[in-house]
Amino acid sequence: MKTKLLSVCLLAYYSEDKINIVYRNLKKVLDNENIKFELIITDDASSDNTYKIAKELEKNENNVRAYQLSRNCTSTISAFASLSQSKGECAVLICDDNQQPFELIVKMYRIWEHGKRIVFLHRNLRKDKFTTKILSNLYYRFMKYFSTLDYPPGGIETFLIDREIIDILNTRIHPINTDIFVEVLRLGYKPYLISYDRPRGNRKKSRWTLKKKIKLAKDIFFSSSSFPIKLVSFSGVFFSIFSFLLIILYSYIKIFGNNNFWGYSPPGWTSTILFISFFSGLILFTLGIIAEYLWRIYEEVKDRPGYLIKEDKKTKSPE
Repeated sequence: MKTKLLSVCLLAYYSEDKINIVYRNLKKVLDNENIKFELIITDDASSDNTYKIAKELEKNENNVRAYQLSRNCTSTISAFASLSQSKGECAVLICDDNQQPFELIVKMYRIWEHGKRIVFLHRNLRKDKFTTKILSNLYYRFMKYFSTLDYPPGGIETFLIDREIIDILNTRIHPINTDIFVEVLRLGYKPYLISYDRPRGNRKKSRWTLKKKIKLAKDIFFSSSSFPIKLVSFSGVFFSIFSFLLIILYSYIKIFGNNNFWGYSPPGWTSTILFISFFSGLILFTLGIIAEYLWRIYEEVKDRPGYLIKEDKKTKSPE
């Protein structure tokens, strides 16, 4: 039985010493299972020899293709770019950190062969730092409660998706200020879940910095949750009712009651300053939330490409 082509998308970033190792290990596992595959290497604008080594591998292996983005766009944009170049009947995302055993790709592929369009690989146990595990678990609990997405426990490590899903991502989804896992979840297809214990990475210092994590978390939250806008609306209604009742209370005290409110006669300017400060802070907070959404709308309506893939120009011999 002839197997269908699997596109393996390698998201590379400063991976000059890992690309060849990844290809050899991947080829060994997939060849043993008679799975035909292509390896798409997408370099996220590394300044080392990652792209050069990837192009050399492309010359030596007929199932390898290498691309480089015009600027560093983070892994989620690299994933969109890789899928746009894929030709397989299904595709899987991998990284160069050796945290995902390639045998799991075989398992995901076999499940796809039985008709599942989306297969998620999610983390069961994380051999990371204690603070990292705590913050990660809190984040996914928060997202599961406040967003419309049903995140697997521990978060999504990678996926294998059918050509139907790939085409939707390539033609219908704008890859700006979002996350590829979020977009796959929002399509509504019921995924098949595979859990595994993720080993600790072998890098001394992670290139997935706190700044990048915060930006991604904000993008995911504001693109998948209406809770902040609802919070603004509920806060406006609550404090409007609160202010109205407060006006009635103070008017009653001023006209009919004793000026010594609860045994204490506050100066007139004290309550004024407190209310102005409180509601000014509330207004700025709500405007900040609205601004987050407006900025994302602005980025979308500009309709700029989420990424650009560099083209290799062939030098012509002088005449």
